[in-house]
Order: sequence, then C-alpha cells, then structure tokens
Amino acid sequence: MKTTSFSWAVLSRIVAAVLGGYAFTYAFTAALARLLPLDKVDALVSASLPSFAVYTGAMLWAFACRTAWRAWAGMSLALPLALIGFWPQLMESVR
Repeated sequence: MKTTSFSWAVLSRIVAAVLGGYAFTYAFTAALARLLPLDKVDALVSASLPSFAVYTGAMLWAFACRTAWRAWAGMSLALPLALIGFWPQLMESVR
C-alpha cells in the first residue's frame, strides 16, 4: 500500500486562495470605495457588489497559477490596494 504524500504546494495554494483572496478582496473593496466619486455610503455599496466576483477570481487565480509562488505574488497586489483604501485612516492614527 502506498502512503499518501502531503503536498505543501497544495496547502500553500489553499491558504493563498482563502486567506490571500480574502485580503485581496478586502483591499480591493476599500480602494474602490475610496476612489469612486460618490457619497460614502453609495461608494461602499457600489464597491461591495463586485467583491463577490473579485473573491471568486482571486481563488481561481490561486489554483490556475503554475506555481504556488505565483499565486502568492498575485495576492501581494493587495498591499498597494490597501494603501489606497486605508491611507486616510493611517494618517489620522499617526497624528
């Protein structure tokens, strides 16, 4: 009987899809809500609607990449989006 081998690459892709996809979607939604030229409430609702498709796309991206490193590299795009979305709050906390 062959023992099942545990693949760390698969586990890394699962973590990238679930946690990295959530972080990417959260940052995307915050950045889009900040950039939309609407009232705050309307911008938040409008930015929340595509978040379901963005999260699904991020999860698919994590498993479509050739390597787990590429999946994590794609999820690292959440950092500039988070800076756009949360910059005013960061500046207020520094003051």
